[in-house]
Amino acid sequence: MGRSMRALAMLLVAVAVAMMRMEAAEAGTVPKLEWHYYKVHNTCRYAEEYVRHQVQIHWHSDKSITPKLLHLLYADCFVTGCDASVLLDGPNSEKKAPQNAGLGAFVIIDKIKTVLEDRCPGVVSCADILHLATRDALKLAGAPAYPVFTGRRDGFKSDAASVDLPSPSISYHDALSYFKSKGLSELDMTTLLGAHSMGRTHCSFIVDRLYNYGGTGKPDPTMNATLVDALRKQCPPPQKGQHDPLVFLNPQSGTHFTFTESYYQRILTHEAVLGVDQQLLYGDESPQITKEFAADFEEFRRSFALSTYRMGNINVLTGNQGEIRRHCRYTNKGFQN
Repeated sequence: MGRSMRALAMLLVAVAVAMMRMEAAEAGTVPKLEWHYYKVHNTCRYAEEYVRHQVQIHWHSDKSITPKLLHLLYADCFVTGCDASVLLDGPNSEKKAPQNAGLGAFVIIDKIKTVLEDRCPGVVSCADILHLATRDALKLAGAPAYPVFTGRRDGFKSDAASVDLPSPSISYHDALSYFKSKGLSELDMTTLLGAHSMGRTHCSFIVDRLYNYGGTGKPDPTMNATLVDALRKQCPPPQKGQHDPLVFLNPQSGTHFTFTESYYQRILTHEAVLGVDQQLLYGDESPQITKEFAADFEEFRRSFALSTYRMGNINVLTGNQGEIRRHCRYTNKGFQN
């Protein structure tokens, strides 16, 4: 990258930081987090560089880590808050909840934590690692290099019963109510669902749309007929004991796992794989937002950066709250060397 391009990139980041601070202040929700927290406090000066290096190593061997990390971040923040509770092991932990079936990227977080504990023991939280790693993986996939404010601490509890993540078949209005209960707007919801521009989902989450929508015995009438036929070949009618195959959320991204506006373009042509995605075409503000994002990739990128920032501030633990885990799968009390 040339000097002028680096200067422009730094300017854009500075503008993004200023915008995020202004929006948070106007909403009365200024977070207790800081930009470059570990560098500012001189506790682990190169923490973000260590995370970025590990993400680059893993991403070049497996590009699917981007949607996996993003899914993991969503599953964490939307339950008890961004406290890394989803990373904890245990028979009744959040990761064991049915809604979290298929979560991955735990090994990547473990590896990054091992590196950071070797260089800066007891300093960098698992919650911050998850946010930084997701941001860096998204950038590699084509998303904007948005700033991640750090200083989060890790939670002590992880309970499967607390997982209230909605079904992919949720209605538009129920989905909007859910997002608003987390302090997010319709714009945030429409933007964050854009994470489905890459990654895969299990057939069990879409068979109702393919074979028995609303108990009619027919496919979802809002679904493109060609897409129905294509997905039926990959997802046969469910039978007891049958394997649950995976299908791409966005075939245009496919195995490249790229961050793209084609997700919104597919909604406009009724080719969304998940029901919750297609519902965006029948909302209040979401139809217009969908059209704007489908036509302007940069607008989508900017909005995604801001909405991901807002999601990252849901019920964060800071200061003397929580702890800094020595291992991301266990609380310090339950961890044995």
